Order: sequence, then C-alpha cells, then structure tokens
Amino acid sequence: MMQFQLTDEFIEQVEQHIADDNRNALTELLHDFHFADVAELLHELDTEEATYLIKLLDSEITSEALMELDDDFRERILDNLSPSEIADELDEMDTDDAADIIAELDDDVQKQVIDHIEDEEHAADIVDLLRYDEDTAGGLMAKELVRVKETWTVAGCVREMRRQAENVTRVHSIYVTDKEGKLKGRLSLKDLLTAPGKAHISEVYIPKVDYVNVHTEAEDVARIMQKYDLEAIPVVDDNGVLVGRITIDDIVDFIKEEAEKDYQMAAGISQDVEADDGLFKQTRARLPWLMIGMLGGLGAASIISGFQTILENFPKLLIFVPLIQATAGNVGVQSSAIVVQGLANDTLRGNILTRLLRESGLALVNGLAIALVVLVISHFLFFTTYLESISIGIALISVIILAALIGTFIPIILDKKGIDPAVATGPFITTSNDVFGILTYFLIAKLILGF
Repeated sequence: MMQFQLTDEFIEQVEQHIADDNRNALTELLHDFHFADVAELLHELDTEEATYLIKLLDSEITSEALMELDDDFRERILDNLSPSEIADELDEMDTDDAADIIAELDDDVQKQVIDHIEDEEHAADIVDLLRYDEDTAGGLMAKELVRVKETWTVAGCVREMRRQAENVTRVHSIYVTDKEGKLKGRLSLKDLLTAPGKAHISEVYIPKVDYVNVHTEAEDVARIMQKYDLEAIPVVDDNGVLVGRITIDDIVDFIKEEAEKDYQMAAGISQDVEADDGLFKQTRARLPWLMIGMLGGLGAASIISGFQTILENFPKLLIFVPLIQATAGNVGVQSSAIVVQGLANDTLRGNILTRLLRESGLALVNGLAIALVVLVISHFLFFTTYLESISIGIALISVIILAALIGTFIPIILDKKGIDPAVATGPFITTSNDVFGILTYFLIAKLILGF
C-alpha cells in the first residue's frame, strides 16, 4: 500500500488534473491509495473537486473514504451525487455504515436511493436498521455476520461459513442459532477444525455468550464490551433471535462522538459544531452559556455591592475577590470532572452522602494548604491585618469545601434525573461557584471583622 505525505505540491497536482478533466492521470496518481489517504485528500479539496474524485474512483475505496469525512463535508458531497450514485457507494458499505449515510438524507431522497440499490437483501437490511434509535444497540449494529445452526454437521457448517464470509469484511466470531434463529452460543474455530466432519455443531459449540438487546443503550453496550474486552458482540431482538452484531470499531466511533459532545458541553457549547461552521450556528451554540455566565457575573457584582460598608473599612478585601472566584471555579470543575468521568465509566461507587464526605475531606486538606500559603502572602506582601488575613484564609477553606460539594452533588443529581451530567461542568459549575464563593467570602469577613 502506497504511503504518502499530503504536500501542497501534491494537492495542486490533483487540482490541476481535475481542472483539465484528466481522468487517466488522476486514476494512475491515486492508484492503490488507502481509503484513509483518499479521505485526507478530499478534505483538502473544495466540494466540487471532492465530488469529482468520488465519481471517478472505485466505489470500493470511496465508500470507505466517505465514512472518514466530517459530517458536514460529507453532506455537501452527497448533495452533489444522484440517488443512483449514492446507491453505488452504499452497495460497497456494511449495512450499519450505509444506514448512517441514508439517515443523513432527506426522506424523498432516501426512498430513491434505496430503490437504486441493486442488492435487494442489502437494501432490506438497511431499511430494517433505520427503525432503531441511533444511540441503541440496534442503531449501532451491522447485519453482516457468520451464523450456523446447531443441527448442522461440521462439514456442512464449513461449506456454509465460506459462503457467508464473502459478505463479511472481518469475521470476529461465529454464532450458533437454533432452527428459529434464536442465539444459542458461539463456535470456536479451533473446535470446529478439530471436530470430526460428521459431528453436529450442537456437540461442539460454546453455550456461554455475551449479547445485548436491540434496545440496549449504546453507552451500556460500550461498557459491556470494555468490561469483557470484546471485539464484537451479538445483538438479539425481544424474542432472542440473532439480528446483528456490533464490532469494536463501531463502539470506538460512538465513544469518540460522545467524548466530543461532552467536551463541547463542558466548555459551554450547547450544540454539535465544527470549527468552520457558519457564524449563526456558532453563535447559537455558544451564546446561551455566555448569557448564563453574564448573569452569574451580575449576581456576583450585586453581592459585592451589598457589602460596601465592609469594603470601605477593609478595602484590601477586594484584592482577593479574583482569587476566591478562580479557586472556587477550579475546585468545582475538578470535582465535577471526576464525578462525570466516574458516571460515564460506571466506576462511581457508594451513595451520595459517602461521596460528599469524601470530597469534603479532600477539599479540607487542599483548603488548609492553600489558605496557609495565602495567609502568609496576604499578611507580608499585601500588609493585611491579622484579622483580615485570618478572614481570607477561613473564607478560602470554606469556599473550597463548598465548591467541591457543588461540583460533586450537581452531576450526581442530574444523572439520577436522566440528564447528561456533562452539562454540570464548565460554565454552569464555574458560575454557580463564583456567586456562592463571593457570598461566602464576604459573609465570613463580615462575621470575623465585626461589620
């Protein structure tokens, strides 16, 4: 397989061949390219040029390359292809990938594309997959697999497996079913090769097999496959009939997409956006959280204005407001990040009270260490009085504990309410801790300093 570096000179060469409609030169230039390299090249071209290559190159390569493209870019290319041309690409895809592509099209285009797919069984499998929610096992699974019946002989099983394997890109497992298609177990290739040809599959198959239902949540599927280190897992319907399989690459893609969504949500971006999306879409995704942050800032400002008397008598307290806000925000984000990660990986143990007590203890230790440093610096560098320094130190400890409790409590509660706990991180936690941190700071200062 040819390895290459995507240089500016190479891209210019491809663009020139496209402009000259030099199909032979392009075919020779890109001969034997890996689909990932083709996808990388397509990303460097404009939509019309990328469409030109998709139409020119073999569908066996371009179908794989299409799945590597960004969703928005792929959508623009598909808009430039006719239903029959899209169908040619889908003919070369596994059913799960083909269903993902079909789902991106308008309803009327979907029907036209499906009508143009030559393999009727392939088309029927794609339509069947469209019935399932994309975030369930049914939405992730592919129909391609190797299945054998428990009543077959070993010799007959080998013949049938050869026929089925022609339509399967990679054979991870061999699944055993009864005459009604219900999953019974799995077949070891070693046992199959060493068994007598006249033996029946029922005598050699392994009845223990991990599986999921078509309605199992995708996150649960990922958890099961990670826990048992599975490369593939069979999927059954409500009657126990084997209907498909999910491979590890599908789960990796799902985890990656979920991680990207959570990362954006934690950063205060409420929609799935790309770096080169339009101004309106980017603004709509970012503005809501920025407005929440603004309201939090106004709330903090309002709290500060309510303590004018103490600030007039102890103006140096104002110097440490940014420290209080930054510390509260950082502690809250740290605590919530650990909790959200634990919830996502299903590794969070114990009840809420136990978790809160644990975080409180950790926050107390961190708070004492930070407060001691700040107490010394504030007294000897900013020349605060002993009471002012003590007020700042105690306030820091209190704010750190409060921020840790908020950062721990909110994600757990959101998760129990069925809300994605990722929404609790970033601006939400930071803003709430800013407000409560400032309030706590001035209340403690007022109590200790006597105003």
